[in-house]
Amino acid sequence: MRRPFALLAAALLTGALAVPASAADGDEKFTIKDPRITESSGLAASRQHPGIYWTHNDSDDGAYLYAVDGSTGETVATITMSGVGSPRDVEAISIGPDNQIYVGDIGDNLGGTWPYVWIYRLPEPKNLRDRTIKATQYVVKYSDGARDAESLVVHPKTGRVYIVDKNEKGGHLFEGPAELSPSGSNVFRPVAAVPDLEATDATLSPDGEHLVVRSYFGAIAYDWNGGRIKKKERLGVPFLGQGESVTYTADGTKLMYGAEGADSPVEPQDAPDGGDSDSSSGSGSSAATGSGGDGLTGNLKTGAIVAGVLLVVVLGVRGMRRRG
Repeated sequence: MRRPFALLAAALLTGALAVPASAADGDEKFTIKDPRITESSGLAASRQHPGIYWTHNDSDDGAYLYAVDGSTGETVATITMSGVGSPRDVEAISIGPDNQIYVGDIGDNLGGTWPYVWIYRLPEPKNLRDRTIKATQYVVKYSDGARDAESLVVHPKTGRVYIVDKNEKGGHLFEGPAELSPSGSNVFRPVAAVPDLEATDATLSPDGEHLVVRSYFGAIAYDWNGGRIKKKERLGVPFLGQGESVTYTADGTKLMYGAEGADSPVEPQDAPDGGDSDSSSGSGSSAATGSGGDGLTGNLKTGAIVAGVLLVVVLGVRGMRRRG
């Protein structure tokens, strides 16, 4: 999406927000250089190919996936999915057991009016080169009616698929069937609330024990707890522009945050350590202060400049809801 607010916020926030020095590793930060990738809306770290990140455009691109080398930012393989028709609003990507790639065509630009959305599944290729791969397409419906969503995760051990819907007042974690069926509809049911943020992506740790859900300007870490998630702490996120994606690294030690736009950056922060944390205090090495879940990265000094920036963010983010 190209929103004037994203550009305005970037200009205003550049001098006001700072990423903690301890949170980023310069060797792991990279920029997606492929000129075809202008709306990177999802990110998934490959476990089969260390250092490779899968991404995709949001809409108006086609059935393409891109394998990006995290050391150079260059695309090393382009996958064309066959057997899926014309993707509508691709918002998320995740890797499940046996190196199966799951793609979430789950966005709803009409604000939650489409009667169904789709998930595509295909094997991650053992050799990275441009090719066409046949994908399995699954029809997805929600038990309580249509909705917009941009976050999809696959449990790395069970293979069960989950979706977090996108709502400015907070959404829910929806659980799919134990096994998706390519015939008929797969009904996803709410199993836990995800309050205090407008989810733009989510990621499960490689051991399946921790979930991170991000929004445009913040993130929340949860203990997975069998899908009945428990809030651990708020996380700050690096300000990169229109924040759309997050993935655990393959070893689970970092979270990689991405954004939309041409030459979009991907930047790491330390992943939550998995220890007990008082979620109400916002404690943790990268936690942001404040009572809301949509925390901003960095130490914000009080004053008129910061207050003005936050006011613009609050007012402008309302215009970002139509599409992610």
